[in-house]
Amino acid sequence: MNQLTFLGTGDAMGVPRVYCSCAVCEEARQTGANRRLRSSVLVEGDHESFLIDCGPDWRQQMENMGMRHIDTILVTHAHFDHIAGLPEWTDACRWQGRRGRMYAPQEVIDVILRQFPWLPGHLDLLPADGGVRLAGWDIQGWRVNHGKNGYSYAYRMTKDGFTWAYCSDSIGLNEAEKQPLNGLDMLVLGTSFYHEEAEYSGRSVYDMLEAQELLAEIKPKRTLFTHMSHDVDVNRAYPLPEATTLARTGTKVSLAHRDS
Repeated sequence: MNQLTFLGTGDAMGVPRVYCSCAVCEEARQTGANRRLRSSVLVEGDHESFLIDCGPDWRQQMENMGMRHIDTILVTHAHFDHIAGLPEWTDACRWQGRRGRMYAPQEVIDVILRQFPWLPGHLDLLPADGGVRLAGWDIQGWRVNHGKNGYSYAYRMTKDGFTWAYCSDSIGLNEAEKQPLNGLDMLVLGTSFYHEEAEYSGRSVYDMLEAQELLAEIKPKRTLFTHMSHDVDVNRAYPLPEATTLARTGTKVSLAHRDS
């Protein structure tokens, strides 16, 4: 089964914010519809699976899925909310006597090793710059603008004629950065706010209004928004383009054409 599961759909701080009593954070505490762990997904296919990103909520996400081990993780960039779970994963590999495989572009690996130099004791850190094949998916990554936070990587994945992309942390993509997002059956895109009013020069992720302009250009057949802050209420009916939805924790999506 080729399937995508959202283990987390939150931005860097998650929801609820510990300091916040806004309506979304209070709803997250009471009923949980808006409770969001840091963004990560599980990709399944060919009797294998891999995660994209390994943030500080990795352990809870694994427990929520009833998973005791994951062999392979693909990393988008070396920010805390995307790599802080790597030491826990490494420790799990150590106790279970298994070597994990972490894939990322070499420049991302270099940054990770400066923060966690002991990881190679139990992980193979493998460059993904030339493309990789995981669980039957042919994966190509490319650098994307992450605004004031520098850069991230997005990944385009193809298998059995189905093509989708994961782009969790980006803003203001130029034409070269947009090009691999054309011709998609599905796009997973980070949108931290519906409309972010902060000064643009200090921002790092698309808001939903800007994302709609991007979607009008690249025309994916389906889009799911992730990496959402406490500005976003999943119970609210936002005016979004057709075939565009907000991902929730546990959302499962088929990664195949309906007739396949």
